[in-house]
Amino acid sequence: MSLFNFGKKKEEEKKAPACACNCGCTTSEFSEISNDCCPEAKDGICCVKVLGAGCKSCREMFENAKQAVSAMGLGTEVEYITDMQKIMEYGVMSMPALVINGKVVSHGKVLKSADIAKLLGL
Repeated sequence: MSLFNFGKKKEEEKKAPACACNCGCTTSEFSEISNDCCPEAKDGICCVKVLGAGCKSCREMFENAKQAVSAMGLGTEVEYITDMQKIMEYGVMSMPALVINGKVVSHGKVLKSADIAKLLGL
């Protein structure tokens, strides 16, 4: 019996998070922010998520994201994800993080609502 099983390590299939619109798109499909996953989405934005641990900074980012989305008149809802398993599926190691249409566009700092609006306008 070997203590180390080199080469016999099971390869786990890496699960990519699905978009909030449940259309089946994943983060690996995006090289830039696009509406490929939800062509019917207004202004090309179908999913806006804030990933955070529930701390003051993460909640502030969530509030700023909601302000930016409402100021732009987008019909999408901002989702706040605190489940660490789901956060790790995005590969985010520093929070808060902002995810637009399945792509992590910012992490590790709190963005102001104007900065988020610029990212949403891309």
